[in-house]
Amino acid sequence: MKSIPVVLSFLTNAQRRRNLLVLGKLVLTFALLVVVFAITFHYVMAWEGREFSWATGVYWVLVVMSTLGFGDITFESDVGRVFSVVVLLSGTVLMLVLLPFMFIQFFYVPWMETQAAARAPRSLPAKTAGHVILTGLNAVEATLIRLLNRSQHPYVVLVSELAEALRLHDEGYRVMLGDLDDPDTYSRARIDQAALVVTARSDTTNTNVAFTVREACESVTIAATAASAAGADILQLAGCNHVLRFNDTLGQALARRIVGRDAKTHVIGQFDELLIAEAAALHTPLVGRSLRDIRLRDHVNVNVVGVWDRGRFQIAGPETCIQATSVLVLAGSRDQLDAYDALFCIYERSDKPVVIIGGGHVGRAVAATLDQQGIDYRVVDRHPDPQLDPDRVIQGDAAEFEVLRKAGIMETPSVVITTHDDDMNVYLTIFCRHLRPDIHILGRSNLERNTSTLHRAGADFVMSSASTGANMLFNLLRSAHLLLLAEGLDAFRIPMPEALAGRSLAESHIREATGCNVVAVVLDDSFDANPEANRPLPAAAELVLIGNPESQSRFFATFAVPPRTC
Repeated sequence: MKSIPVVLSFLTNAQRRRNLLVLGKLVLTFALLVVVFAITFHYVMAWEGREFSWATGVYWVLVVMSTLGFGDITFESDVGRVFSVVVLLSGTVLMLVLLPFMFIQFFYVPWMETQAAARAPRSLPAKTAGHVILTGLNAVEATLIRLLNRSQHPYVVLVSELAEALRLHDEGYRVMLGDLDDPDTYSRARIDQAALVVTARSDTTNTNVAFTVREACESVTIAATAASAAGADILQLAGCNHVLRFNDTLGQALARRIVGRDAKTHVIGQFDELLIAEAAALHTPLVGRSLRDIRLRDHVNVNVVGVWDRGRFQIAGPETCIQATSVLVLAGSRDQLDAYDALFCIYERSDKPVVIIGGGHVGRAVAATLDQQGIDYRVVDRHPDPQLDPDRVIQGDAAEFEVLRKAGIMETPSVVITTHDDDMNVYLTIFCRHLRPDIHILGRSNLERNTSTLHRAGADFVMSSASTGANMLFNLLRSAHLLLLAEGLDAFRIPMPEALAGRSLAESHIREATGCNVVAVVLDDSFDANPEANRPLPAAAELVLIGNPESQSRFFATFAVPPRTC
């Protein structure tokens, strides 16, 4: 029954109309042959001295043409037998054409199209709402889909080619068939009920998409990527709410995480009034001691959320031991972080220039951010960009020791590897770690899967272009309640679970049971960063927690979180 609407729609398609015309010609040819052969049958039988009815003639023709050959009526002369062979061959050829054509075009093709329509629909159900519409599936969007799936947020990928849509569906993606430059595509994708439209293609394609989407719906939020400043301006004119330049953001994020130059805090994210910062432990009294012994909360009331160690994040506990390679993840207010800085500002590590390997978009963004902070740097590149300060550029191959030595690799506290080739980044990471076992290495990977490879090669911190872009887009979608700080580290804000209301943090054992850290309690307009462990939690308050995806899942499985009423 599902094939009936598809069969009835044949007349609306030029190819289907041509197929119907071919079928008509084949049926007409078959009917003419039956008539001609039936008439010839009577003449040959009369020539042999026998007579049969017209119905018998048609019966004989159909039996012979279909190759059934009952044998109840046969010719006795050679002329009759030759005629029988002609009828048999004509019927065989015609049946080999007519029957397969009818089966394929009127049964198999409709069935296949019905199956394809189910796997790659041309519209979304009317009840679809709050979904994210993606116009492609590159590395950034694939990573974003993983984040959306993790938070159980609906999405759809628009695909213009049926074969590609079916392939993506078979790989587990939710797709919809439609042209990106057609306003009707977005209407069928329920654009008026969508939460966000993401387009991360070329600047020109993104402009066309944004303009088309804005024509279909004036209120939906549109986020697009831009490769240049000029492209960003045009995209805003086309109707984009957010224009993101991932390479610039990645470079700025890497620059913020250059912690090897001192022991002070460096803010990496902000959740309302709560600041998330990182601080290196090397050359400080923290090395070799546990958090229980250090008692930072007693001195500066700052919360140690976790510890990075060569790319591995560990949720902090009282017995967590600080190593020379450790980078502390701290949570607190501005005053609390300033108190930490006042305590550790005396442990200056180095004023030597930071070495940046690679002078592309990301490398230039790192250099510009360091320049704004008044930090000296040296850029190593084979073909340096004219935009870079020539006095801070070392031209040459970073794989050669003499070039790196000239850039200051043997004295610098940190090196940032930013080339666009993941294989080269792994190579240079191993080389730099061999030259300087104590150096702080930050790396950039284009593909998310190479992040762990760079960590194994010796990088202390790695950011992927895909993860950075996906995190930015996801934070746009859920910025009020969830903040992705880094790969595997989130801050999220939730209403107070009923099971925790009236109990203190010490009584609840949230960290021990789930692995999440409560870093703030929000009550009305009051924001209490690092609340007292023995203070009862108000039922009307909200909690701000930090943890990885696994600890979040354990938290929601342990405590029933009420829905947000705002």
